[in-house]
Amino acid sequence: PPPSPPPSPPPADFGVNSPDFGILAEPRLEELGLGASTPVGMIQNLLEFLHLELGLPWWASIATGTVGARILLLPLVLRGQREAARLSRHLPHLQRLSQRVSEARRGTDPNQVAVAYSELVAYQRRHDVNPLRGFLVPLVQTPLFVSFFLALQGMAAAPVPGLLRGGLAWFPNLAAPDPLYALPLLVTASTWLVLELGAETGVAAPGAGPMRQILRLLPLVFLPFIIHFPTAVFTYWLTSNCFSLLQTGLLRVPALRAKLGVAPPLDPAQATPTGPAPPAKGGILKQLKKEWREAQATHEAEQRRWRLKNHLNLAAKGPLRQTFAQNPLSPPGTRPAPPSESPKRPWKDTLG
Repeated sequence: PPPSPPPSPPPADFGVNSPDFGILAEPRLEELGLGASTPVGMIQNLLEFLHLELGLPWWASIATGTVGARILLLPLVLRGQREAARLSRHLPHLQRLSQRVSEARRGTDPNQVAVAYSELVAYQRRHDVNPLRGFLVPLVQTPLFVSFFLALQGMAAAPVPGLLRGGLAWFPNLAAPDPLYALPLLVTASTWLVLELGAETGVAAPGAGPMRQILRLLPLVFLPFIIHFPTAVFTYWLTSNCFSLLQTGLLRVPALRAKLGVAPPLDPAQATPTGPAPPAKGGILKQLKKEWREAQATHEAEQRRWRLKNHLNLAAKGPLRQTFAQNPLSPPGTRPAPPSESPKRPWKDTLG
């Protein structure tokens, strides 16, 4: 009998568990409905270029794209740190002037408010400082973070086939949560360090009021909500935090700060004699209650000044109010007996 033909080779396994999955026939992002001309789509196209054209694995593409974006923002970050370093030297005096404005608003003399506010503005112009400039860096970095987050979330939800085996070490699947929950913990710890060291502003302010204490607790508060994010998001987040910490360490070198034109941070011991009085002890809640009472007093003072300014219009538009003890037009026999005490402030009923 003729020899039997050799057995045909088994069909190639192109499943998720195959080592060739995502290399032989990885679809483009546009085939999956991703990579549009929006900021989120542009980030997805950048990551795809780094993966397909440069041959980087997906985790390295995400890390490289993150570092590249942070380097592009580095001039803006340096400018923000220059502003923060200059502001830290004038912050004690600015706090005293702001406190004076708040006290004047709680008073009854509008001229005192104008004088205190003019002193604050004149000091800011004279020294070229403005606290609002400190929001420049977060104002730019927040859209970048949101764009990267949405881009990676969309790629993990599709999912992009290469992400299923594009991870590293214990997280091979970038589209799934971390099975060991190590990345969420690392991201939480690094985010706390970034906030504590002032990595984005270059000025650390430990214990600077209740807002600082609340910022310290935010990473722990958000941990239960982010623990099930895809590991692709944590790869970006952890890389960005490590870049911020490395940037902070380099900018602590005096020679490098001088070359970049960033003033050295103010020594806390130098700010103590001229700074404001330390906050009262009692915790965050007591300080928040104190600020709430001050805000209420300021609001009541503004309402009182408004009523005094517009009392004639209020009296003309509102109902007539009795400002006398008895009706002078009634007959003498029907008049009630005069009260033992006349009202001390009859004008208060008219003014409100």
